[in-house]
Amino acid sequence: APSLRPTEVWPVIDPEDEQFWKFVRTQFPLTDERAYLNTGGLGASPYAVIDAVKAKMDELEKVAETGHSEELWKDVKTSAAQLFGCDATELAFTRNATEGINIVCNGLPLKRGDEIITTTHEHVGSTVPWLALMKREGIVIKLFEPSTAAAQENIDRIEKLITKKTRLISVPHATTTTGQILPIKALSALTKAKGIWLFVDGAQTAGMFPFNLHELGCDAYATSGHKWMLGPKETGFLYVRKDMLDVIQPRIVGAYSASEFDLVKGTLEFLPTAQRYEYGTVSIPLRFGLGAAINFLQKIGMENVWKRDQSLSTRLFMGLKSISYVSVLSPESITERSALVTFKHEKIPFSDLQRHLDTYKLRTRGVGEGGVNALRISTHLYNTPEEVDRALEAVRTAYKG
Repeated sequence: APSLRPTEVWPVIDPEDEQFWKFVRTQFPLTDERAYLNTGGLGASPYAVIDAVKAKMDELEKVAETGHSEELWKDVKTSAAQLFGCDATELAFTRNATEGINIVCNGLPLKRGDEIITTTHEHVGSTVPWLALMKREGIVIKLFEPSTAAAQENIDRIEKLITKKTRLISVPHATTTTGQILPIKALSALTKAKGIWLFVDGAQTAGMFPFNLHELGCDAYATSGHKWMLGPKETGFLYVRKDMLDVIQPRIVGAYSASEFDLVKGTLEFLPTAQRYEYGTVSIPLRFGLGAAINFLQKIGMENVWKRDQSLSTRLFMGLKSISYVSVLSPESITERSALVTFKHEKIPFSDLQRHLDTYKLRTRGVGEGGVNALRISTHLYNTPEEVDRALEAVRTAYKG
């Protein structure tokens, strides 16, 4: 069937109705032949986003203008603030989560001997910046291995590492390895009580399930627009809580970072918002497309998106649990499990298992981080129960012992 363009009338939004989700699938140019199960790596964009980027690019190239617009920036950030539960003025546009991580890493007043605590399951984007700071400034990095047994176990492991020199705890909202949702709210309470900063890498959660940054209580939160948010590639957001704006110093700056500046007088005042972390000419079509992605998610409703993601990932989780020689590494607890499900086959190396799944036209992702050496499947709103069942069938046929 030909794909329906997003301008067509939407059916009643019902997360329990498989027909509704079939309609949602038609809003993406994804082929049916290949099941895309790697949103944790890169999200697919719907036509609404693709068309928005193309239309804005066509519009701007006809007049050779950048299209920079305070009104557009404010509109997109206002929508994002509703999605994230924060103020629009606390959000900066970034190219990806990695850029947001770098802004925080290099902007915090950390010095030689200061300690930060992070996990052994970090994505490369939240590994290299801290290692670079360690090499350059002499900070000390202390590690804990996330426990999938219980949320409190992670709080306990972190607490044991805290000393008088601990300045920051940096953790993912959900790990890239097993998709485990970490207890951010409880961690915020701990860090506040001890006068420590808390930074969260939200690349694997923004656009997957609803949350409220003000309620979570972290000091800063970085995410990308190109995964679960379904936005254009090379887009993202950095949230910096209002009272942290003067703590996290902007290090790379330029046009649009300052409210006042005078080279002759030697004066400079940064903007009183998170826009201080933005600089220079940017792609307005990409930001316009990011706004379209947020509107697409909000049209469906984040609670409904999460119901769908949970339904598919639980189907996968339970199916994998029933297969011989397969061990599921993602948490048992539904409250700690995201839509990323990671598993191992006791008889087959994960790289061989991935190649076997490739023959079923299944796009998955190997997880080498933290020595996990397993296979990860991500299910998002454009996936179907049939694709999950196809993945389960592929795993079942991988070993003939």
